Amino acid sequence: MDLLFYKDAYLKSCEANVTFSEDGTIRLDQTIFYPTGGGQPGDSGWIELETGEKIQILEAKKGESHEDVVLFMQEDTPLPAVGSKVTAHLDWERRHAHMKIHSCLHLLCASVVGGVTGGQISATKGRLDFNLPDTAIDKIALETKINQLIEEDHSITMDWITDEELDNNPSMVRTMSVKPPRGSGKIRLVKIGEEVDLQPCGGTHVKSTGEIGKIKIGKVENKGKQNRRINLTFAD
Repeated sequence: MDLLFYKDAYLKSCEANVTFSEDGTIRLDQTIFYPTGGGQPGDSGWIELETGEKIQILEAKKGESHEDVVLFMQEDTPLPAVGSKVTAHLDWERRHAHMKIHSCLHLLCASVVGGVTGGQISATKGRLDFNLPDTAIDKIALETKINQLIEEDHSITMDWITDEELDNNPSMVRTMSVKPPRGSGKIRLVKIGEEVDLQPCGGTHVKSTGEIGKIKIGKVENKGKQNRRINLTFAD
């Protein structure tokens, strides 16, 4: 399966062929739909058949391998036959919001010194949990720092390294609960600016920090003796 969202996260539609169709799910030979993973929700949208009929895609999920994406539909929806040609359409507004929140969480990660123990992304907010047993969070200072990084409009680029290269640079991995996907022989890196942030990540991101827009830090919650949960949302 060709994962088009890795080649161009801004691709909103694509032509594809149905390769699997069973039990309320389908697979395509190429897909723009990012599957649920790493705290980022799976994409939704619809496919359009050659007849013009539209079928809603509720969620994209990972299949049996890293490069396998399964599309879930409503129960009792008539499924297109294997071999059918379709046009896939992304719920772009929702995806774009995920991209902005995800990129902003990388800025949060770069602004707090501590291992990340969990995280979550939605279209309106995001949060990261940090292993910070003895650290007090200054919300105002943190919010100011992140908004400055956003205003500086740092570029966000992607690269790939081998499993061995990552093993030789373990400090790149900031997330303690979610490990970089392995098995394909290469691991994707997301880089912000020249020195802002660099870490393995399989999610979708915006092209530069300026695209995120102004944010605000919400609640900072204690989740156990060591975990501190930092929430953020869009300011507007």
